[in-house]
Amino acid sequence: MSAELRDAQATEALQGAGRVVVKIGSSLLVDGSSGRLNRRWLESLADDLAIMHERGQQVLIVSSGAIALGRAYLGLQPDQRRLDKLQAAAAAGQVLLAHAYQDILGDRNLRTAQVLLTLDDTENRRRYLNARGTLETLVSFGVVPLINENDTVATQEIRYGDNDRLGARVAEMTSSDCLVLLSDVDGLYDSNPANNPDAKLITTVTAITPDIESVAGAAHTDFGRGGMITKLAAAKICVAAGCATIIANGRGLSPLAAIEAGGPSTWFAPRGTPRSARKQWIAGSLEPRGRVIIDAGAERALRDGRSLLPVGVTAVQGRFGRGDAVTICDTAGRELARGLAGYASDEIGRIHGRRSEEIETLLGYRGRDEVIHRDNLVLLDG
Repeated sequence: MSAELRDAQATEALQGAGRVVVKIGSSLLVDGSSGRLNRRWLESLADDLAIMHERGQQVLIVSSGAIALGRAYLGLQPDQRRLDKLQAAAAAGQVLLAHAYQDILGDRNLRTAQVLLTLDDTENRRRYLNARGTLETLVSFGVVPLINENDTVATQEIRYGDNDRLGARVAEMTSSDCLVLLSDVDGLYDSNPANNPDAKLITTVTAITPDIESVAGAAHTDFGRGGMITKLAAAKICVAAGCATIIANGRGLSPLAAIEAGGPSTWFAPRGTPRSARKQWIAGSLEPRGRVIIDAGAERALRDGRSLLPVGVTAVQGRFGRGDAVTICDTAGRELARGLAGYASDEIGRIHGRRSEEIETLLGYRGRDEVIHRDNLVLLDG
């Protein structure tokens, strides 16, 4: 494959993406000698984000750096590994990190909001729906979500976790088109470039095979917790979710513009699209916990690509919670669709057949208008 074709693929993956997740490593944000924020670099990244925003792209940031900044702020040594001190550093550093992003992005008329997640938030379906809904709402308002692990309360994540994998889960959760992993390496090499001066950059990966996985090595940075192994794991999650993945060296200024200009990177080809991958996951990978029976009007609405509203539900069968998978059937019992329930079974039993504006009166709180949102629903016959 020619360099020109490779450059075009990476450029198109980034420029053509409607929604992009950018993961930023600690070694880029934090100066290794002082432990302070690399403000000039972050300002150049913000310039890139402003350009993407102007052309209509939605961007989410998964940023490391809180623990590294907090260490310097609290006067801890870089090699400090005690859990309680790491959590204290995360608590202090997250304030510094969020303020820096808000200040620098704000200078470019970009709004930001902080979202702290643990990996469990992306894997538990109920919390997954909550997190997805929050992020979807933020980007719909033109806000740039700033996402990090909730290291002040997490334990396992601090010991071995990484924001590469979190970035992939966020990209999967939000049906993003492209994940960019900015780090201190140009991409995936066929051998360790630190030991082999003849190592060659692998510019395109169409399948993550055992041979590809075998060339990944560990990272050697003062602040980062990930390495090429975690980046491959992230890419594997994303390509299965229909999301392209780019690994690139972010040490230079304006790192996203550099990728678009054809700078060195490794591009991982996605399988399908985010929408098709999500529909496949809902239709074939989740075990239904119950059934929702709908009338003919609701069936027509679903076939027109609309959500399932409570007014179209005639009955509910089984016991399930919010976020559980359910089958959607007509009054004759024929399965029409599958989806993720927006309400628990007992709640649907109280609101079925009623209008969405009555939900608050019936349940005592106002949740979503839909029993199952169209983004969480797939028709079984097309």
